[in-house]
Amino acid sequence: MDASNNPPLAAEASDLRMATFRLARRLRAQRAVDTMSDGQFAVLAALSVHGPHTLGELADRERVSSPSMNRTVNCLEESGYLSRTPDETDRRKVNIALTDEGRDVVAETVRRRDSWLEGALADLTAQQRATLAEAAEIMREVAAR
Repeated sequence: MDASNNPPLAAEASDLRMATFRLARRLRAQRAVDTMSDGQFAVLAALSVHGPHTLGELADRERVSSPSMNRTVNCLEESGYLSRTPDETDRRKVNIALTDEGRDVVAETVRRRDSWLEGALADLTAQQRATLAEAAEIMREVAAR
């Protein structure tokens, strides 16, 4: 195929970015707690995957300031999704961890997102699903760079 038939790389990048954002937006809409922000859920998900963190570690992981993370953690703690406990080896540190309610929110949100996507995939052909499976692998490679 000659190069004149290929769209410019910038257009391909823009199309992929827009499609990725639209899909991510649709998936983010599937949540267990409608009033929870994406940032709040990201904190719960990080704790679910990576275990307890200090406030500073969470702020670094989510790339926000410590005061901003403190507000997020306070809200999640008031809602019963997080707990704070003094560090056993360094009493100056406080560890933030999920409560059972927080784990339930993460599990239900993941279940809803997977269910929504499963329904969307069910409407596709086997060839389209195979193409998306290949694309998912490529997207993981790109994201790891």
